[in-house]
Amino acid sequence: MEATASNPSIVTASRTIQPYRRLSTLSLRFPTYRTKRFSPFSLTITRCSTTKSRETGQDSTFESSISLKRGLVLDLGVSKDSWDSEEIGSPVVKRFLSDNEERWYMWYHGSSKQNPVSDSIGLAVSNNGIHWERGKGKVESSDDVGLTMSCGEDWWGFDTASVRPGEVVIMSSSKVRANSSVYWMYYTGYTTEMLEFQSKDFTFGLVNPERFHLYDENAEKSKVYRSLPGLAISQDGRHWARIEGEHHSGALFDVGCEKDWDFLYIASPHVVFHGDGDLRMYYHSFDDKTGEFCIGMARSRDGIKWLKLGKILGVRKSEKDGSGFFDELGGRYPCVTRNKRDESYVMAYEGVDRTGKMSIGLAVSKDGINDWKRVQGEEAVVAAGEGGAWDNEGVGCPYLIEMDGDSDHQWRLYYRGVGNGGRTGIGLAVSEGNVITSFTKQTGIHL
Repeated sequence: MEATASNPSIVTASRTIQPYRRLSTLSLRFPTYRTKRFSPFSLTITRCSTTKSRETGQDSTFESSISLKRGLVLDLGVSKDSWDSEEIGSPVVKRFLSDNEERWYMWYHGSSKQNPVSDSIGLAVSNNGIHWERGKGKVESSDDVGLTMSCGEDWWGFDTASVRPGEVVIMSSSKVRANSSVYWMYYTGYTTEMLEFQSKDFTFGLVNPERFHLYDENAEKSKVYRSLPGLAISQDGRHWARIEGEHHSGALFDVGCEKDWDFLYIASPHVVFHGDGDLRMYYHSFDDKTGEFCIGMARSRDGIKWLKLGKILGVRKSEKDGSGFFDELGGRYPCVTRNKRDESYVMAYEGVDRTGKMSIGLAVSKDGINDWKRVQGEEAVVAAGEGGAWDNEGVGCPYLIEMDGDSDHQWRLYYRGVGNGGRTGIGLAVSEGNVITSFTKQTGIHL
């Protein structure tokens, strides 16, 4: 059931599947996928040259330029007509191992300069999780990369404005008549239904979804677009068929009632397969009554029908000198994984401070349900870059991966970074061995 399954065959889409259609049942076939091979890639910087810095316009060394890009592994699409040329984020990363090769998939959201207010989902691939091959347009075959899923076309649907990935799980279910394992993508769907409310003692406006390139610092009211969790399945990770949920819009479930903490919206569904008949979804919302971002949980037997369990992680405040923690306004964008060494659950999340700045924190739980405890003090485990760094405005949307190996055991943390002017990218930080509370951003790319 895990993404690191030893089976080297990855299934491809049957021609009977129509992308973007909503289905209640689906019959699947499974031919073998032959992956592309990519050239080896190293993180070592092997040459130095003098270049002109875009920030200062002055001559600077190549190493200085690399320092400003520390951690960055996927930038915006370089072509103006690329589907991901305006903004990217929400990395969902999977590592596939076989006897003779290593493959990495990254699903992420992006928007284009032609349509900057609508997000789609795309796929990039790699042989090491650092150097990624991407595409600027829609995928055309089962070995292609690029745009894989756009907004829904049904006028009554919950995902007609934007879609962003939350998690991809490899599993099967009789509910969709699958005779083998397939990719299940849990995603956030957005509509144009907007809720405006007065922010409580905030120095920034709250939005859902965040659009950093369109951020208005002078906004007096928060503008939150309704979002709900959805499900789509695929045989190759590229061609997706939506699965109807129980909600009338096609979503898996609805927001809470007006008195509930998740009344405004539901976002970033991250699903963990705990065991047969036990799937757990972690998601976030904003509680406008308490003025905090909160992470909640739901459980399911089949991955389609869900029962909410309520909040599991909220805010924390410091009484020391009146200063606040990096997550004083709470946490969002949870990513939960099971620690292979002690069977505990580890959650990476995006913390928000009183000014709206984003950092990444960690929490642990023995059973993945109760008693989530933060593992760090007042400082985040991954913070925004300094000076003119590409991620100097904030880091978030974490995705945590535990790497295999006894002697070189480590964790990788992929994240969205935001820099000057709202420019976004996807970065990577690596733990110092198995010390999960200490991460270092990667030092650059090999040219």
